[in-house]
Amino acid sequence: MQKVDDWGILETSIAPFLIPIEKVAHVQPENSIEHALLVLVKSGYTSIPVLDTRFKLQGLISKAQILDSIIGLERIEPERLQEILVSSVMTTKIARVNSSEKLERVLSYSINHPFICVEDESGAFLGIITRSKLLAYLNGYFHEQKRRAKE
Repeated sequence: MQKVDDWGILETSIAPFLIPIEKVAHVQPENSIEHALLVLVKSGYTSIPVLDTRFKLQGLISKAQILDSIIGLERIEPERLQEILVSSVMTTKIARVNSSEKLERVLSYSINHPFICVEDESGAFLGIITRSKLLAYLNGYFHEQKRRAKE
């Protein structure tokens, strides 16, 4: 029986899985969290990258972080949405990889993160790789291996 690591799948380039920056919803650190919430709601995502004006990854912002920042002691304070900046709410703990990484590292990150940010050698944000795209690929790959094993 063939072992998974003999298949070479873990050495696969991550390039085919990349969703390019042009298709990734994002905000800037100086945007209000109101703007970030609108982008999140319109895009349907729960978390998006925060990029500076040079398209360098600064952090991630999520719906949960935004809601947490407007919850007061006795009520939700929606008027604060316009006052608070993304930079004061975002997290800087980011699952990120270099574009030259192989599938093995991205798979490892995808266990705990719904998407992984991809940067080039200079640190410029290139896009994301989603857990769902990885799982779809692996599902197809293993079905193909199963089919070949039956031949």
